[in-house]
Amino acid sequence: MSEYLAHNGRYEQIEYRRCGRSGLLLPAISLGLWQNFGGVDGFENGRAMLRRAFDLGITHFDLGNNYGPPPGSAEETLGRALKLDLAPYRDELIISTKAGYDMWPGPHGNWGSRKYLLASLDQSLKRMGLEYVDIFYSHRPDPATPVEETMSALKHAVHSGKALYAGISNYNVEQSRAAIAALRAPCLIHQMRYSMFQRTPESGLFELLAGEGIGGIAFTPLAQGLLTDRYLNGIPPESRAAKGRTSLQASQITESRIAQIRALDALAHERGQTLAQMALAWVLRQSAITSALIGASRVQHIEQGVAALAHTQFEDRELARIEQILTQ
Repeated sequence: MSEYLAHNGRYEQIEYRRCGRSGLLLPAISLGLWQNFGGVDGFENGRAMLRRAFDLGITHFDLGNNYGPPPGSAEETLGRALKLDLAPYRDELIISTKAGYDMWPGPHGNWGSRKYLLASLDQSLKRMGLEYVDIFYSHRPDPATPVEETMSALKHAVHSGKALYAGISNYNVEQSRAAIAALRAPCLIHQMRYSMFQRTPESGLFELLAGEGIGGIAFTPLAQGLLTDRYLNGIPPESRAAKGRTSLQASQITESRIAQIRALDALAHERGQTLAQMALAWVLRQSAITSALIGASRVQHIEQGVAALAHTQFEDRELARIEQILTQ
């Protein structure tokens, strides 16, 4: 692959949104490395996706310590791409990582202890070849560890200079309220599962984030591929759902769900969009959402995701139709 020079017009191709009441701006579409950037995946494809994403103005790359497979290998992939291509642009990039899920053997390789979180951050920095990450998250609440201890680790990461901002992920409303109070420092961002098929954050979480001045970033806005044209005719044999390589189970893809997907797809085409683009626009209509976090297995997925930003407005009748479809 030839020497990389970033596209000069990259900041003219995407919308940037302020993250809560902070000074940080995130692209409306961010790229997640949860899938397709692991050691089992082709490096050159991942490298090409990262380059194309940056050329389109996607400055935010989101990782977790256990992303792969194997765990940690997505961070290694990003580290290689930084060394080969993106290192000259480090100050333009927002790189986030997380700790909270199973990562190494023993009682301190999981959950939310201070020891685990800070050891994990050191390992993540080493894998990526970085001195700091821009955002460090507690990936999930730990029912056995005081929230004050978990938040103290995030605060220490920021004060030590190994992270610039702290965030939380997968915390419900009450857990979020407790974490924000315990952090005793600004919480930049909350990463939550949000899509047309998963609307739990609408029940209090968005209101909390708005009141606290915290940005929101939605993961799985396409419901792990359900909100695309991939499942219009059932479960393709080559899909992750069919092979059991995802948390999306074949049992979830019922006839009634497929009927909803088809109806949403028809509405998207009336709007001049693909279903995936409409689903991203629908998530981004929420004022509490700073960015929608997409996954990709090829460059075209990233291009199509950014293209969703060309039409993010909804007429009242369209929103009413979506509600009708989702409640059928």
